[in-house]
Amino acid sequence: MERSAKIYIAGHRGLVGSAIKSRLEQLGYSNLICRTSQELDLRNQQAVNEFFRATGPDYVFLAAAKVGGIQANHTYPAEFIYENLAIQTNVIHESYRQGVKKLLFLGSSCIYPKFTPQPIKEEYLLSGQLEPTNEPYAIAKIAGIKMCQAYNRQYGTCFIAVMPTNLYGPNDNYDLANSHVMPALIRKFHEAKEKNQPAVTVWGTGTPRREFLHVADLADACIFIMRHYAENEIINIGTGRDLTIKELAEMVKDVVGYRGEIVFDPGKPDGTPRKLLDVAKLTQLGWQAKIPLRQGIADTYAWYTGTLCHAAT
Repeated sequence: MERSAKIYIAGHRGLVGSAIKSRLEQLGYSNLICRTSQELDLRNQQAVNEFFRATGPDYVFLAAAKVGGIQANHTYPAEFIYENLAIQTNVIHESYRQGVKKLLFLGSSCIYPKFTPQPIKEEYLLSGQLEPTNEPYAIAKIAGIKMCQAYNRQYGTCFIAVMPTNLYGPNDNYDLANSHVMPALIRKFHEAKEKNQPAVTVWGTGTPRREFLHVADLADACIFIMRHYAENEIINIGTGRDLTIKELAEMVKDVVGYRGEIVFDPGKPDGTPRKLLDVAKLTQLGWQAKIPLRQGIADTYAWYTGTLCHAAT
């Protein structure tokens, strides 16, 4: 991927896209193409066609997507399947039509089967029943992966699909109604500390196990893969280590400095019992995660409180 290449980052203001943009800039890539959703509606086929013809990107990072936690997926299933299908279909097809050299599509570890063996190998995709709480999102993402693979087979494109584990970091969504577990915990514990509340309630039993990857590590991995991987099969991106939601809540509580109690609500859904990726394929290529979880949480909490201070002024 040449330093002078035109690189389009779809979703450059989101959690993943902003991290990819930042890492590319750090590495000396300056010819970056970015559009906000107000400037370019990726659900609009004609608009995407005109954009690709006008800009002619050499490489594409497809990080634009509608994402959210269990509650968001339950509340807006139609939006999750429609918007993701529309975005990825338009971008992948126009990348083929305009001769993009290489495209990287972001899948997700949550689209693997609910009760798949652990750790999860890439070949386990579509080997069992999906997690019901995010099925519309999962089906859309699986369609994107299969679209990349089909275009590679029929048209000789180089469209790669990666499968990141649970992500966290700057520019995440901290809306308690729609966020994932990490930003939700950071916000809950921070607000409880500020308001001197005696307890914080965490959804579920606390027993499910999850793996967490700082988004800066993900961005570095995506660029590494864009440079060093050209196979038609998906590739996992993770740390290879997990912990329980209870252990995560205790770690976030400690980082935030909250002194109250943690109460688990077993009436709320747990989701998949365990979700740990097998990252052997990526490790063999020569990449490993670098940011320890506690350090990553501390850095993310500092960013979060910094944005609150900025908003207050």
